Amino acid sequence: MPRTRKINPSDADVMQTAAVDEIGDDSGAAKNRYAAPALDKGLDILELLSRSEQMLTLNQISRQLGRSVNEIFRMVVTLEQRGYLIADNDHYRLSLKLFELAHHHQPIRSLVSTALPHMRELANRAVQSSHLTVYEAGRVIVVAQVDSPERWAFGLKVGALVSLTDTASGHVLLAFRDDAERASMLAAHVRMDGEQEIEAAQLMRQIDETRKRGHSRMESRQIRGVINLSYPIMGANNRMLAALNVPYIERIDKKVNPSLDEVQGIVQEISARLSRLMGDSSFGA
Repeated sequence: MPRTRKINPSDADVMQTAAVDEIGDDSGAAKNRYAAPALDKGLDILELLSRSEQMLTLNQISRQLGRSVNEIFRMVVTLEQRGYLIADNDHYRLSLKLFELAHHHQPIRSLVSTALPHMRELANRAVQSSHLTVYEAGRVIVVAQVDSPERWAFGLKVGALVSLTDTASGHVLLAFRDDAERASMLAAHVRMDGEQEIEAAQLMRQIDETRKRGHSRMESRQIRGVINLSYPIMGANNRMLAALNVPYIERIDKKVNPSLDEVQGIVQEISARLSRLMGDSSFGA
């Protein structure tokens, strides 16, 4: 005897939509024939969460997408099981899985693939290592790194997590956001091992100074003798994308390398160039 299963309302919605798409109408039969409503729902969820600075509940997702909870419940559960979403007390956010997939096969116009040739130029001209950082869930993550051409190099590994509040790149990533975005980032701040305490008022002064200067230049609070230089990379509509960083180390032998001020000028030039390439029409002009 054939086995049957109960169809709940959400399944019925999917089956009915698929049937309509298959039959089609006079004006859009060809367009709808191969539509995949379930896939559309999953992509809608990913795109919504990619635009959200805060974690969202199932109800919030359903309201913002204009769909019922029944329609999206299974999609959210599946996306979580596959590692695309992270759940915390019934709130959801994107994981880094999409970044990991992009890292394995980067689009030609992605931030990292665009930046790497210019970072290599920076490393060769400055004779220093450089790395690119972005904000992720209360922390700063290194998404690209190029070593100095010297015999030795000091740098951060791709995928390394660093603090948001006591690093030059963290200050830059905070400085070039609006007040609401900055507050959300600080509320999500995840303390790192060894991170030094800083008063909120002092941090806000440092962020304000970074914004006014257009960059951060500060002694490393993790490694003695390192001066961190960090400049923003902006995109279209003055959107903050990433921070371009150089942990400057000075040679003390007879080899003469570019000075700290000279290296800072090179970082400023490269960051402005990358901002223009990423769609910003005014930054660094």
